[in-house]
Amino acid sequence: MKLSVIIPCYNEKATVQKLLTLVCDAPLPKQISAVEIVVIDDCSKDGTREILQQIAKDPIEQVGMKANYSFQLVFQGANGGKGKALRRGFASATGDIILVQDADLEYSPDDYPALLNPIVRGYADVVYGSRFIGQERRVLYYYHYLVNLLLTFLSNLFTNLNLTDMETCYKVFRREVLARITLESDRFGFEPEVTAKMAKLKVRVFEVGIRYNGRTYEEGKKITWKDGIAAFWFIIKYSLFSK
Repeated sequence: MKLSVIIPCYNEKATVQKLLTLVCDAPLPKQISAVEIVVIDDCSKDGTREILQQIAKDPIEQVGMKANYSFQLVFQGANGGKGKALRRGFASATGDIILVQDADLEYSPDDYPALLNPIVRGYADVVYGSRFIGQERRVLYYYHYLVNLLLTFLSNLFTNLNLTDMETCYKVFRREVLARITLESDRFGFEPEVTAKMAKLKVRVFEVGIRYNGRTYEEGKKITWKDGIAAFWFIIKYSLFSK
C-alpha cells in the first residue's frame, strides 16, 4: 500500500522542517511500501515558503527522506484556509491511504501505526485520532475543551456516530472513501464537513487514542472563537443541506 501524507502549512517556519523530519522517521505498518508527502503552503509570509523550497531541493539531506518516499510541494497563490489547501493536496495525492497532518507539531507522527493499522488490516475505511482517549496530552485551555466536546456532541447528534473528537486533525481515509466526498469548506469548516459527508456514506469508522501537544496563542495557535461559532453552522449545514 502507498500512503499519502497531506500537510497544509501556513506561517510555520519554526516547526515545519522538524515536522517533516519526524514524518520521514515515523514508524509505519509493514503493509506500507511507499510514502508520498504533499505539503501545501497556503501563501505563508513568515519565511516558511523559502524553507520549504530549500527542503524540496534535497529532501534526503534536509529532512532524512528515505528511498521509498517522495516529496511534493504545492504553493497556493493566495491564502485560502486549511480546507482549501487540503482540497489541493487531496487532488494531488496518489496513495491508497490518505492521512491529514498539521505542520505545527501539536500532533505526533509516532502515532501513525495506531492510525493506520485499522485500515491496513482491512477492518476500517476511516480512522480518527482522538485527543481524549488514553494518550498523553498537554493541559491547556479548558474552554477550548468544552467547545470541542459541544461540537463533537452536536456532530454526533446529526451523524449518529459516537466520536469523542470530531475536531481532531488526525483523520485517515481509504482513497476510495475520500473520492466519494465533494468538499467545499475553505477554513476549519473542513472538520465538521468531512465528518458529516463521510457519515452519510455508511463506511466503517474507527477512533484511536493519540498524543496531543497543543500550542498556546503565543506559540502560534491560529484557530479562534470565530471558527468555533462557524463550526456550529457547518455541522447543521452539511448534515441537513448537502449530499
